[in-house]
Amino acid sequence: MPSNRVVKVRSTGDSVNAQEMRDGIAAIQQELDVSPTFPESVERAAARAAAEPRLPDLDRTDIELVTIDPESSRDLDQAMHISRSGDGYVVHYAIADVAAFVTAGDPVDVEANRRGETLYGADSKVPLHPKVLSEGAASLLPDEVRPALLWTIRVDATGEGTDVTVERALVRSRAKLSYGDVQAEVDAGTESELIGLLREVGELRLAREAARGGVSLPLPEQELVETGDGHWELEFRELLPVETWNAQISLLTGMAAASLMVYARVGVLRTLPPADPRDVQRLHRTARALGIDWPAEQLYPDFVRTLDPSRPTHAAMIVACTRLLRGAGYVTFNGELPEQAQHSALASEYAHVTAPLRRLADRYALEICVALCAGTEVPDWVLAAMTELPETMTRSGRRANQYENAIIDLCEAELLHDRVGERFTAVVVDVDEKDGTKGEITIQDPAIEAPVTGSSALPLGEEVTVELVHADPRTRKVEFRLG
Repeated sequence: MPSNRVVKVRSTGDSVNAQEMRDGIAAIQQELDVSPTFPESVERAAARAAAEPRLPDLDRTDIELVTIDPESSRDLDQAMHISRSGDGYVVHYAIADVAAFVTAGDPVDVEANRRGETLYGADSKVPLHPKVLSEGAASLLPDEVRPALLWTIRVDATGEGTDVTVERALVRSRAKLSYGDVQAEVDAGTESELIGLLREVGELRLAREAARGGVSLPLPEQELVETGDGHWELEFRELLPVETWNAQISLLTGMAAASLMVYARVGVLRTLPPADPRDVQRLHRTARALGIDWPAEQLYPDFVRTLDPSRPTHAAMIVACTRLLRGAGYVTFNGELPEQAQHSALASEYAHVTAPLRRLADRYALEICVALCAGTEVPDWVLAAMTELPETMTRSGRRANQYENAIIDLCEAELLHDRVGERFTAVVVDVDEKDGTKGEITIQDPAIEAPVTGSSALPLGEEVTVELVHADPRTRKVEFRLG
């Protein structure tokens, strides 16, 4: 389930603004001690692994799988095929088999455990694995035979999964499709049978999500765009429908994985506690700041489904809703089920299994699921890692949030640095509990949240006029003052 805000930058590439962004991103990576490059020993081990994968005996290259990703992506974790079966469907979902290349305790594994996950922001990427694996030998690139964890999920006419198996197999993707091209075909009515079935299953799954009280945030891309006069503008790109349908297949697989592990009482779950009422109240204030009607009696999931990501204020509201995803974590178990096992936003048990090239925990959860389906013991190296895995992922998640937030702070400082002294209409959405003169505001244009200070206690929830007094890309600091 996507939870990270995506920020992209569109510039001339050789302007002063673009160089400031590159320098700022480099400074952030240095501060957080993260790097897109790997030690030579890790690169050498990855190259050896790429040349000598452990291949399965089962050959399912007959399945006409395709990948659907952003056009520029090369770290392709998932390939899909959907067919009809009576009044239901059969979903084949192939996931890159990282364990076919990486051995517990080898240099690639040790480095992956240190990193935890791939970091993204403003067109920069700090990968989990060296590119020779993540964008090469392990990636489900088109027309290449690859080892994979092949999920077979039967789905009934209502969109409910009824049966699931996962096994190691050789697969071959037939095509690398992009979201934009696929959506254009859908809009023109020329989509393939496979994409038509993806739409059917995706919409059925969305209906089931709504019925159980779950919600997936359709997070828009935030794009910082350099204008012809050397200034920046903030734009939002909404998710295309095909991206939402595709995400539902990933969620279906994650829920199927969770059901296998919960039944067997051994596994790795992605969890989220119920939302803090104070955070929901803050979101009500943010909606008011953005001019969006949210009736007091309307539940949060139902409100989110009313938002139109094509409208900038609604897109900003969706981004603000990520606040309710705070507290998400991982829990491992072997015997006794954890007390808090649900992902509250999805209203279901859920596991991360569909992005092992980009997220460490998925490799372990996949190994558990394939062992359960084969009726074999969960590998010792998986069980041995389960004690430390939640803390490893918590640490990497904290670092990912720091990276993301620093990138966003940099982008907002770039956006506003030539507007110091201007006045803006805003709403106070949060007040510091220890110092009532400090808090957070939401501005409608540009649609951002930012710190604010006042000479007296800030009026929580009220519309105010504030002055931009500081915006420095070098320090990534933005500050408004209430007169």
